[in-house]
Amino acid sequence: MKIWIDDDACPAAIREIILRASQRLRIPVYLVANRHLGAVGAGSELITAIRVPGGFDEADKYIANQVSPGDLVVTADIPLAAMIVERGATGIDPRGELYTEDNVRARLTMRNFMQEMRTMGLARAARRNSEPKTDTVSPRPWIASCSKR
Repeated sequence: MKIWIDDDACPAAIREIILRASQRLRIPVYLVANRHLGAVGAGSELITAIRVPGGFDEADKYIANQVSPGDLVVTADIPLAAMIVERGATGIDPRGELYTEDNVRARLTMRNFMQEMRTMGLARAARRNSEPKTDTVSPRPWIASCSKR
């Protein structure tokens, strides 16, 4: 098992929780982003930072091509979640919600529908008021939901 983090949008608090858990459980973690990741995981043979070329969905493409059945992928990207679930990996979003074959299909359909509506000018691109900003999400519920899995 490996843990893949789509680090282009993963909150720092969640990343730190995963990195600490990987050390404790001896599970390799791969952080993938299209930007410089600094010294994240420096000194640990279990943590690998991978910088992909800049461009639309490059980190997602890299993860989708590398993931294996049984791996865990942390991502907020619905198309990536759909790909990795299809390949037998487990997907979880930064809020701790598990992606399943059923719910990821529904989310992808809704995402594509809303994207088409925005393209036609029938809907505005706006954050839903019911969702907190990703960078303000408390890690506590995430820890609880992940530890059960």
